[in-house]
Amino acid sequence: MFPLAILPLPGELVPLHIFEPRYRQLIQDIETHDFPFGIYFNQTLNEARIGSLVRLESVIKRYPGGESDIIVKGLDVFSMGKLMRTYRNRMYPGGDVEYWNIDTAKVPGAKVYELFIEYFKSRHINEHAVTFSLYQMANELSLDVSDRYKFLHLADDSKEVFLLNRLRYQLQLLNQEKKSKDVYHLN
Repeated sequence: MFPLAILPLPGELVPLHIFEPRYRQLIQDIETHDFPFGIYFNQTLNEARIGSLVRLESVIKRYPGGESDIIVKGLDVFSMGKLMRTYRNRMYPGGDVEYWNIDTAKVPGAKVYELFIEYFKSRHINEHAVTFSLYQMANELSLDVSDRYKFLHLADDSKEVFLLNRLRYQLQLLNQEKKSKDVYHLN
């Protein structure tokens, strides 16, 4: 278990810098035994005690002092039962968790999908996947941690409404940005 103030969504790629000895040990164990690990969302707003199950995707850089830069990918979400300061005979924390078994392939309705494609076009992204899941859309919108927390606790139909509202807001920002380019001129 790796307590951090981040909440990766399923499917999201997250860079991490590993420098503490206990987490260097965790990464060494993960590389040796190829198992996923948890990132516990260590924030006061986490009343539900949730976290993200992630898998090591790659080690980007290793430093002479034992530190490393890694990329992890979100797989699922879990509810934390008990968080232990150390896991068995290891230095890093561990915990009892219950997985949510999120359907990461759940595709939204046509209305959300169409608005999402419009959002991509407004950002001049023309090459993209043919279909997007609810979680891929949420990842593309770069939600802050409180929005991620809210999003995860919503039912699937409410997730679509949530994404619709965020997409409308982002499109409005992009339109305002486009309009402001015509107002200001460089000397």
